[in-house]
Amino acid sequence: MKLSVIILNYNVRHFLELCLKSVEAALIDLDAEIIVVDNHSDDDSCLMVKSNFPNVILIENKENSGFSVGNNIGVKKAKGEFVCILNPDTVVAEDTFTRLLNLSELKNNLGILSCRLIDGQGRFLPECKRNIPTPLVAMKKIMGLSRSYYVSNLNDKGTAKVPIFVGAFMLMPKAIYLEVGGFDEDYFMYGEDVDLSYKVLLAGYDNIYHGSTTVIHYKGESTLKNEVYAQRFYGAMQIFYEKHFKSNIIFDSLVWLGTKLGPIFQRHEEPRDLKPLAYQLISNHDYPNLKTRFQGKLKVTPKMETYENRTEYILDNNYLDFKSIIEILSNTPKNCTATFKILPKNSNFIIGSNSSKYRGEVISLN
Repeated sequence: MKLSVIILNYNVRHFLELCLKSVEAALIDLDAEIIVVDNHSDDDSCLMVKSNFPNVILIENKENSGFSVGNNIGVKKAKGEFVCILNPDTVVAEDTFTRLLNLSELKNNLGILSCRLIDGQGRFLPECKRNIPTPLVAMKKIMGLSRSYYVSNLNDKGTAKVPIFVGAFMLMPKAIYLEVGGFDEDYFMYGEDVDLSYKVLLAGYDNIYHGSTTVIHYKGESTLKNEVYAQRFYGAMQIFYEKHFKSNIIFDSLVWLGTKLGPIFQRHEEPRDLKPLAYQLISNHDYPNLKTRFQGKLKVTPKMETYENRTEYILDNNYLDFKSIIEILSNTPKNCTATFKILPKNSNFIIGSNSSKYRGEVISLN
């Protein structure tokens, strides 16, 4: 088997459904499997997987043991030559895995492969290509000087070696994952992706960023930006430094200062009031329930021609494939206040997010 896609889920049933639809569409011509590891969700995620995706391998954990443990359980079950660690709040294009696997055949000494990530409004997510967060780099990031934290000298649509990737999308040979010990289970959530990327580098492999392939990462579903997040993130960074950097008085002081000041200086961005003034469905079909939901204010057009401010575009996956949807989001003009939701194929809800820092919205069409 060529590929195993590992998706760790916790209480994001609707985003998981959208993700699985996109992954299934991307694996049609590949010898591959999908493994969902559920970390004891209390929504109906598991029931949904069993009902809608009978070919997906579902592992139901009896407790939430965190990101590292859950993914390691999934990889242990995997039969693929390659594994892809994928967040449930992502959407991949139909050619995502094929393009990356083809690239892997051209790269010697390959460690981790990753790609360009955008949020639910098409904004590029710079954390998908990062430098090693040394104490000095981390302190600059805390003070708002993020240029050295991210790989800013590489165009987001370019291809090059990049040290650190985010755990939302990491594709690599299973043998290398096992060689470096997989995700370190000392991390509950946050930091484990930095640790894994760094361990792969230390083992002598190259991590490659491929920016011509784009994946949506809603992010707010799995990474809530609040004080708990800040405490966990900077606590994870302290674990990382203790494991990988030589201790000295100056170094320890920087780490201590970073973990204490980080949560204080964490920006708490309030969600913008982006209530749409108009709605437009990109489809070749009229949906009476949608028109009812939006009280007759919904315009239906078969093509995305303009990006109007304060307009919410509903992208019909029964009509548009996932690659087309990703391209529409990617082409959103800078500073445009249009918003987007997706109507997944054969589903009774629309879904999307206006911010990568806060939970998205699911609107039922029943």
